Amino acid sequence: MENAIEVKGLAKYFANFKAIEGVDFEVKKGEIFGFLGPSGSGKTTTIKILTGQLDPTEGEAFVFGENVSHLKNPKARKRFGVLTDNSGLYGRLTIYENLKLYCELYDLPLSKIDEAIGFVNLKEESKKKVATLSKGMTQRVVLARAILHEPELLFLDEPTSALDPVNTLHIYEGLRALNKKGTTIFLTTHDMQEADTLCNRVAFLNKGKIRLLDQPNKLKKQYADATITVELTNDEKRQLRRDAAGAEEMYQLMKDNRVVTVHSNEPTLGDIFVKVTGGELV
Repeated sequence: MENAIEVKGLAKYFANFKAIEGVDFEVKKGEIFGFLGPSGSGKTTTIKILTGQLDPTEGEAFVFGENVSHLKNPKARKRFGVLTDNSGLYGRLTIYENLKLYCELYDLPLSKIDEAIGFVNLKEESKKKVATLSKGMTQRVVLARAILHEPELLFLDEPTSALDPVNTLHIYEGLRALNKKGTTIFLTTHDMQEADTLCNRVAFLNKGKIRLLDQPNKLKKQYADATITVELTNDEKRQLRRDAAGAEEMYQLMKDNRVVTVHSNEPTLGDIFVKVTGGELV
């Protein structure tokens, strides 16, 4: 499988501050790749380098097989979409009018606007001026703009940070549908549940360095302990080891009809992040 993104020894320094250092990874075409870490870990800096907004201090980064310096070319920029905390929307214009400007910029039919607005669940608000929108609604408009031209590669920087649970699930469904059509998605977030829900692979970034990279399920299996938790009819919770003795005890409990639920003690991605880095996701 070809790579949409390749990063080799990437570093970015601001005066004496090392935002990222020695970062290596690749993103395969067609996957959803999660770049996870707390605020200030270097996620946004990485996205800005990968989208040609910042030049790296050291190392190389390639998108579509070309050095990221080529992304400053307007033609190349049409191949990807970006959602960051800097909206760039026009407050005096309506949602529809903002998206119409981008349709004209990308030479797209206006029918794309309705598709994009439906994607972010804003059909009823399309005539509202952007200046009157909540932070969450503005976030959705920026996402609509990012997917308007159906990019080959989509960069999402904390895409659901200001959204309520209903709209978050709506966006998840839309992103999965977009990915099935072939769009590669590079997602930065500190929400480990979001990453577990969406991503094929994840990288843990902490203090500017990648600490771990793999598929979520593989990481959870790797860091799982050797027990299961059994909830009994008397509300007792009992931990059993996953061995012959534990199996025998489970058999007896089930034979006595005392088992209500059984849970594997699989860690969350958040648990693993804290164990690997010693840091909290804040």
